[in-house]
Amino acid sequence: MDVKAEYGKKVRAIRNSKMVSQEKLAELAELDRTYISDIENGKRNVSIETIYKIAKALETRLIEFLNID
Repeated sequence: MDVKAEYGKKVRAIRNSKMVSQEKLAELAELDRTYISDIENGKRNVSIETIYKIAKALETRLIEFLNID
C-alpha cells in the first residue's frame, strides 16, 4: 500500500466534501498551494504537524486523516 497516495486521496475527498479549494486550504493551513497539490497527488511525506494543520483547517477530527485502510 502506498500510504502517501492513500493519505492524499483522503485529503482530497474531505476537502472536496467541504467544498474547499486547494488555495483556500493552503491559506487556512498556512501551507503553499503547490504543497497541498503534491500531498493530494501522493508526492509528499507529511509530518504529523502538517496532518494536524490540514485537519484543523478542514474542521475535521485528526483521526479521520489517520484512518487509512
